[in-house]
Amino acid sequence: MAKLELYGSASCPYTKELREWLEWTRRDFVEYDIESDADARERMRSLDRSLHTVPVLVEDGEVIQVGWRGHGCVVGSGS
Repeated sequence: MAKLELYGSASCPYTKELREWLEWTRRDFVEYDIESDADARERMRSLDRSLHTVPVLVEDGEVIQVGWRGHGCVVGSGS
């Protein structure tokens, strides 16, 4: 089964909506809050240095979706 990772932010309502959709559709996933977890932020950015919007959905190491239904939250670099 594919490994799904959700990179998001607790302050982003679109991360919450995507999380709820994944739960509703009974998808197994691991969630990371890139605002509170610097290692997760770096893992997300290592996939694509231009990523500054959450949520980001990753499947087996590949970005498959950025944002949720055309919306997302811009997050800082944390540096």
